[in-house]
Amino acid sequence: MKKTLFFLLAAAILFWGYRIFVSQPQVKKKSIPYETIICFGDSLTFGTGAVPGMDYPSQLSKLISKPLMNAGVPGDTTASALMVLITLGGNDLKNGVAKEVAFKNLKRIVTSIQGQGARVVIGGLKFPFRDRGFARGYKDLADQTGAVLIPDIFKDIIGNRSLMSDPIHPNGNGYKIMAQRFLEAMPPR
Repeated sequence: MKKTLFFLLAAAILFWGYRIFVSQPQVKKKSIPYETIICFGDSLTFGTGAVPGMDYPSQLSKLISKPLMNAGVPGDTTASALMVLITLGGNDLKNGVAKEVAFKNLKRIVTSIQGQGARVVIGGLKFPFRDRGFARGYKDLADQTGAVLIPDIFKDIIGNRSLMSDPIHPNGNGYKIMAQRFLEAMPPR
């Protein structure tokens, strides 16, 4: 009995020793199902010390053959990095996604972010005559989650040719107005 126990113990130690010290973990290149990946962090994410394009988000982007967004900010701490600005829902509206489905998804995103301790600011959208209740959906979502809401991030931008690059997207001047609105809505630290 002692010999059998000793043999099993020795086999287990050899097996785990081999796995830990000899075999290398195999990284399998597989399809990444996410359309948008954000690398969020401090100087390590930003790539301090590396030449441009050699930070880890850029390297990872090459490995998975998908673009990544590097949101690294040198000096950020867990306390200073806790705000997320969101503009989502316009493509759902344009593509005919049901309001209930779109806002169920958006609520999952917002509550997931909030669950990590971050504050959320939502840039809501209003499209008169094509709204299908989305404007109300943003208000309801903000009321349910406590997120800060900019009810109409496109107010006075949509339809103003001097602020638009096409019928849907602002140009640089339009985005500048959006940035100012986000700045004004951001809660103080």
